[in-house]
Amino acid sequence: MSQNWLLLTYKVPSEPAKKRIALWRKLKGMGAVYLQNGVCLLPKSDDHVRQLKMLEHEIDSMAGDSVILETVALDRLQEEKVVSRFRADRDEEYRELIDKCNDFEAEIAKETADCHFTYAELEENDVDLKKLQNWLAKIRKLDFYGAQLLVEAEQRLQECEALLDTYAQRVFEAQDENR
Repeated sequence: MSQNWLLLTYKVPSEPAKKRIALWRKLKGMGAVYLQNGVCLLPKSDDHVRQLKMLEHEIDSMAGDSVILETVALDRLQEEKVVSRFRADRDEEYRELIDKCNDFEAEIAKETADCHFTYAELEENDVDLKKLQNWLAKIRKLDFYGAQLLVEAEQRLQECEALLDTYAQRVFEAQDENR
């Protein structure tokens, strides 16, 4: 069974650039893959149809022009090319998340080495962990075809969660000793 996609082609005035960039961000935020400037694809879903129809209205209000089509790949090879573009985009995002997990671990290691076991520091690190968790959830929502780095990203985030649990334990112990 072949995959149906929604193809959006659009042209908008170059000025104001702010509106053009906002449109691009919205499409990337939906998980769209750009085939070239002003031409992007999304897997067909009711949600994507609705969102693209709203963007069509937005493009019209910018004095732009757009067409939304439902399409399928010519053959399996073409379909796989498109799917691999979706996976590559998600893997790039997972890679960024993994880098941020490295930063998180380095921060916990620094606080531990400095014996900086305070509730303020724990709260700050907890906020950072929540950001990582939310970011992973966002990427997963757009990971329509199971990118390769998903498992590694989930594993790294679990390691960050365990690290924060251990750090929290040290904070609680340190605070109890100070009483």
